Amino acid sequence: MIVGDDALFLGIDCSTTACKAIAWDRAGRAVAEGRAPIPLSNPAPDAWEQDARGWWDAMVVATRAAARALGDEGARRIRAVTITHQRETFVLTDERGEPLHPALVWMDARCRAEVAALAAKVGQARLHEISGKFPCTTPSLYKLLHLRDRIAPELAARPVRMLDVHAFLALRLTGRLVTSVASADPTGLVDMAARRFSPEILEWAGLSAAEVPELAEPGERIGEVGSEAAAALGIEAGIPVFAGAGDGQAAALGAGVVGPGLMYLNLGTAIVSGVISREYRTDRAFRTMMAATPGAFLLETDLKGGTFTLTWLARLVGADDEGTSAKLAALERESASLPPGAEGLVLVPYFHGVMNPYWDDAATGILLGLSGGQGPAHLYRAIIEGIALEQRLHTGGVEKASGPIEELRVMGGGSRSALWCQILADVLDKPITRAGSSEATSLGAGILAAAGVGAFAGIEEAAAAMTSRGQVFVPGERRVVYDRLYHEVYVGLYPALAGAMGRLAEISRPTPPENS
Repeated sequence: MIVGDDALFLGIDCSTTACKAIAWDRAGRAVAEGRAPIPLSNPAPDAWEQDARGWWDAMVVATRAAARALGDEGARRIRAVTITHQRETFVLTDERGEPLHPALVWMDARCRAEVAALAAKVGQARLHEISGKFPCTTPSLYKLLHLRDRIAPELAARPVRMLDVHAFLALRLTGRLVTSVASADPTGLVDMAARRFSPEILEWAGLSAAEVPELAEPGERIGEVGSEAAAALGIEAGIPVFAGAGDGQAAALGAGVVGPGLMYLNLGTAIVSGVISREYRTDRAFRTMMAATPGAFLLETDLKGGTFTLTWLARLVGADDEGTSAKLAALERESASLPPGAEGLVLVPYFHGVMNPYWDDAATGILLGLSGGQGPAHLYRAIIEGIALEQRLHTGGVEKASGPIEELRVMGGGSRSALWCQILADVLDKPITRAGSSEATSLGAGILAAAGVGAFAGIEEAAAAMTSRGQVFVPGERRVVYDRLYHEVYVGLYPALAGAMGRLAEISRPTPPENS
């Protein structure tokens, strides 16, 4: 296939709540896009599920919308397709790829008992060493154990296929059961050093090698769009499909983070950041992921309570779904006039437990310094300051392993807030640069597609040509106050209260009625 200057590259981003299909040109400009929602179910406390067929349905709607926007002539310019997606979410299917149970989403946290049991049996250090992930409720491994042991034990007695989102969509797109190693590694089933599924972990999970997909490196050709899929998607059959990566790894690539000294920072529902490492290493300060550049790794941090925490605040003060954005904008305007430290209010944003560096699924948020003169704007500022202070903790831990970080490239919904970006610069005492594209995750997929089809000599060259930088926020005078707030208050809060949190969780946990 000839790749001319007018070529387009389709990056499909199947995230938690929506699928976006964006056609990118060689300069990294979004030429057309489509979007479709994906339903999300919360059937019980800590339970988050989806119908996996909804991923494909949303991909069809989004891609057809992008193709319509391009027109017949424009759609014929699409030269390659790559998928990026929500991570840790998986579905068990039959041999044909038909779901046998709702998919368990990355947020599902019903598997605390399975985390403890496998860690006790195998050892936390061994699990961490092989998979790059310290045992917690996030990796798919523990959700799978919970699903087969407690939710649907009948599935343990029959052959299954365990598919991440990439594998599920690639099967329907190309007819081949394959996923990217950078899509499979968040499951916790991959031997990171060997870059293959771990026989040990598969055995602990009760899976055979035949029950997981083939693995390909990011950017490797995995097939072509089949005729039936092409008809559904509104694009041409035969377009080559290249292996992608999880949304975090793709976002790093889409922000131009391909070498040392740069960290990407995604201010989304969760707050995720990472740096490239050419060597495999593990530490409690981060989780180790495959990078979207083959052979490299991503030292990644994750705070589950991101923009979700602001949505919680909006609902707390009475905003409905339609009024959430307006309420948060009003609170931001009011909070901008408050001094650093929100007049004595500090928040630790562990609303969904804490991963690095403490790895405590029972952790909860902490609010210190309440007084009668404070209002919702104080809490708004405390939330974004708390997330910034937590990011300083994360960044410092990564720097000990990776070396100095000179700049952070920021993206995601929170990056649109100039106040938040400036607070991050002041708290971290580092330049904060907006990524040139607000859709860095899809752009990362587009970069892999462009490099795969030969539009550039390689992935790093494609990233250099297709990414750009936006506004830069530099540290100001307020960094001195934030430095004291971090060292003298913030870093000591969780260690001082962790024991009380654990006891509170035990006291609050529902107990079965006597003589039941």
